[in-house]
Amino acid sequence: MTQDSGSPADRTAADSALTALAPLVWGSTYLVTTEFLPPDRPLLAATVRALPAGLILLAIGRTLPRGSWWWRAAVLGTLNIGAFLYLLFVAAYHLPGGVAALVMAVQPTVVLALSALLLKERITPAHAAACALGIVGVGLLALTPRAGLDAVGVGAGLLGAVSMATGVVLTKRWGRPPGVGLLTSTGWQLSFGGILLLPVTLIGEGLPGSVDGRNVAGFAYLGLIGALLAYAVWFRGVERLPALTVSVLGFASPLTAMALGYLVLDETLSPVQLAGALIVVAAVVLARPRTTKGREPSLRPPPPHRVRVSRASRPARR
Repeated sequence: MTQDSGSPADRTAADSALTALAPLVWGSTYLVTTEFLPPDRPLLAATVRALPAGLILLAIGRTLPRGSWWWRAAVLGTLNIGAFLYLLFVAAYHLPGGVAALVMAVQPTVVLALSALLLKERITPAHAAACALGIVGVGLLALTPRAGLDAVGVGAGLLGAVSMATGVVLTKRWGRPPGVGLLTSTGWQLSFGGILLLPVTLIGEGLPGSVDGRNVAGFAYLGLIGALLAYAVWFRGVERLPALTVSVLGFASPLTAMALGYLVLDETLSPVQLAGALIVVAAVVLARPRTTKGREPSLRPPPPHRVRVSRASRPARR
């Protein structure tokens, strides 16, 4: 990563824009899954998305966790990758896409509460409004009149939202071990998440009978772009931005899915959906880090400094 330059406001804007690339990429998952992957293999897609990317990053970094970071990496990989993706697909199987998206939209609200509890971040009216607007916007964007509810699907969606929200907050709270790079720590999480998903996939779905070049291209996109690149960018944002800001940026995912459906799959857009998109954008704006009293937001704790005490200023020993 290059050294930051420019004013704090410029760096914050750049960090937010870069972090938003991750949910923008994830919004293309539906298109890639339906057009390039074998049908009815969601768990396989999740496993191939996580495990190879994690192993590649481990091979690049050539560093394994040490001490307490074994269990910390396992917890983060489970919350952010393994459990989240599994619960996401359970919700998708039991709920219409719009309802699943709406249930998952509670994630920023959970992040807001956990950030206040674990990170001591202050809850402001703007933050609460951003969470509420995000839920309303996603609802208008994704729901249809025929949308129905299913207890298993709703429960899985809520648990998935809590899982990812907890993972985001703990990732920010724990940071990274000294001397360990971002790509290496991302590789730990993807590997643990992929290892968790692998037996579930083999038992629940098995492997497809045949795979063609189109499938390979889709799997490669999900693994290299949708996981390796996107999660590295996402976790970088978690480190540099407030947890709520990062979580609300996740609303860019349904926006991307809607836009690609319209541009590539010839899906129609209603005025209600367009209104929902505008409301989602408003939520993202409300959740951005703010300047107070002419000072830029501090996104990282100040580095520790040492005060040198001259010999003459030291108190005499008694």
